[in-house]
Amino acid sequence: MSKNKITSEEALHYHQDPQPGKFEVVATKPMTTQRDLSLAYSPGVAVPVEAIAENPESAYDYTTKGNTVAVISNGSAILGLGNLGALASKPVMEGKAVLFKRFADVNSIDIELDTQDADEFINAVKLLGPAFGGINLEDIKAPECFIIEQRLKELMDIPVFHDDQHGTAVICAAGLINALHLTGKKIEDCKFVLNGAGAAGIACIELVKAMGAKHDNCIVCDTKGVIYQGRKEGMNQWKSAHAARTDDRTLEEAMKGADVFLGVSAKGAVSPEMVASMNDDPVIFAMANPDPEITPEEAHEVRSDAIVATGRSDYPNQVNNVLGFPYLFRGALDIHARAINDEMKLACAEALAELAREDVPDEVAMAYGRKLHFGRDYIIPTPFDPRLIYRVPPAVALAGMNTGVARKPIVDLEGYEQRLRERMDPTASILSSISARAKAAQARMIFAEGDDARVLRAAVAYQRQGFGKALVVGREAGVKQKLEDAGMGEAYRELEVVNAANTRHLESYTAYLYERLQRKGFDTSDIYRMAARDRHVFSALMLAHGHGDGLVTGVTRKSAHVLHQINRVFPASAEDGAVGVTAVLHKGRVVLVADTLVHEWPDEEDLADIAEAAARVARGIGLEPRVAFASFSTFGYPVSERATKMHMAPQVLDRRGVDFEYDGEMTVDVALNREQMAAYPFCRLSGPANILVVPARHSASISVKLLQEMSGATVIGPILAGVGTQIQICHTGATVSDILHMAAIAACKIG
Repeated sequence: MSKNKITSEEALHYHQDPQPGKFEVVATKPMTTQRDLSLAYSPGVAVPVEAIAENPESAYDYTTKGNTVAVISNGSAILGLGNLGALASKPVMEGKAVLFKRFADVNSIDIELDTQDADEFINAVKLLGPAFGGINLEDIKAPECFIIEQRLKELMDIPVFHDDQHGTAVICAAGLINALHLTGKKIEDCKFVLNGAGAAGIACIELVKAMGAKHDNCIVCDTKGVIYQGRKEGMNQWKSAHAARTDDRTLEEAMKGADVFLGVSAKGAVSPEMVASMNDDPVIFAMANPDPEITPEEAHEVRSDAIVATGRSDYPNQVNNVLGFPYLFRGALDIHARAINDEMKLACAEALAELAREDVPDEVAMAYGRKLHFGRDYIIPTPFDPRLIYRVPPAVALAGMNTGVARKPIVDLEGYEQRLRERMDPTASILSSISARAKAAQARMIFAEGDDARVLRAAVAYQRQGFGKALVVGREAGVKQKLEDAGMGEAYRELEVVNAANTRHLESYTAYLYERLQRKGFDTSDIYRMAARDRHVFSALMLAHGHGDGLVTGVTRKSAHVLHQINRVFPASAEDGAVGVTAVLHKGRVVLVADTLVHEWPDEEDLADIAEAAARVARGIGLEPRVAFASFSTFGYPVSERATKMHMAPQVLDRRGVDFEYDGEMTVDVALNREQMAAYPFCRLSGPANILVVPARHSASISVKLLQEMSGATVIGPILAGVGTQIQICHTGATVSDILHMAAIAACKIG
């Protein structure tokens, strides 16, 4: 959980727009001709049907079974909301499904079973077995969750995993490995105290014991106190298995001399006095959500030597299940596993712990706005570490092979690791990095078009998501009415509305603008009208005077007009070195297209300037630039006057001695397709280009809009670079998310 405020309206808009829900089903085979349909369905489909009937294992070869997980719940324990039923759990299960895809490229379908009867639930899931490579159980209350999971493991020959139990336990184990490493303690010598004997708590203590903790050194507490041998009240078979021989009866008594506290209970369950009574170098995993049993500040106030982890993203050492379940299933699916066993869970924990001890990549540091180092405030990797996808699944797969649950062992583990690297989706990590850096910057962002509901919603989101202060240019009454019409009337009090008619700075703004434009045909009355009545000019003047840190505009007027108006305040023309770079994100690829905003018909020198600006943008979003000068010809053929400048532009960069890869001229398929590029062994690019410098603005604009409309690509930009200040211009069809992305880019000072 984050401290950033999320309102009901914001959450509902997210789940409703632009279409209800969080994912869709997309065909992976062509479906355009009659022959395609005949192969996909009748009669062609009969061939794999017969093959699977003869050899059931071939279902992994001919269907999506081997990369599909069912996320199943009955809604009996939804988050911290309780038993709200199957249908109410659907948004959560959809969310879990998209996390599988986002972090490990695992296809996932959510299934909500409308029953509270454990036997009915078990039977329904068992019957679904042929369709899936694994089952992820979610949000099922205890003790039924124990019964359901155990019975399904016995009945099914695919992995069955209750993430509420084991996901928390695996990440907790990873953090514990490193906490003990830092303190020099051995697990078999440590005294453990667990508070919370539900699904997650029982799984945590069981995995800790599997790691080597002694039964008699582990004290489990619930709402009635210590679970001791002989206790009768509030017991069940799962609690009884962890009953200890002890005279302690309360959590306070149990905490005395403890080395490790594990909490999956409730806010405030642990007092500073309890922490003070713990052993030297206490390890405190206060994992209750949304608020921990004790905050890191409270714990460190009495014990500066404590290592503290929580379930929250706004504190160091977050115990986040997303570090575990996607990669556990990725490894299990890739060996066609029959189960996920303790050895595989421990392998996952060990791999996570090892990763945290290694040097943290620059892209992770960029995402978090600071360099992370292994230590007391960094014992668990971050969810956006790009190494997770190729480090954790191989460890899980190897453990599965060594313990005999693999139907299809992986022979070439190095090749497997490389394939996992290629599965990584850079688009999500880039957007996450931009978001994290924007939050660290805390920029005062000027939203120039306060009369547009999309802009106002983006401004509210910018502020509520913790990016910084939103300054909205507009008339107070108009802004208030627009927000009320959007169902966000209460947000008016949160925003700072700047009205040109009321600002005390208008005189200085006008004088500044007159100084710039007095020899360009404008008199004082022209300048006053421009400064007071044109929102783009006024907003740019705010930025020029340091009354904001960045500017987002362009939603209500064409970009050429907006750029022209901004150019009255800042040097934002082609002659001044301004460049527009658009990021196109599609199917795990990121390609920057330039120039999409400024240069109408650049020559070879301009093209070289554009390439350099685009390279700066690429590095700003975490890409190592590979520039292709795109044309309809490739390396001199066919010969054409219009391709000449694209042929000459690399020679300009040769003379300049730039520090990034580039080559051209070449067609787009050669630039982006490794196999096509291989036909030209002399090509200087080490891989497919991620920057396309195109011959003219019209071809850049056509290319980007065609990709957006025909393929559904996500388009960010154009990102305005080379202006010397942070101004970003949206397009008139921009969504709230588009505007927010551009504001974050401005805050990050990309370009």
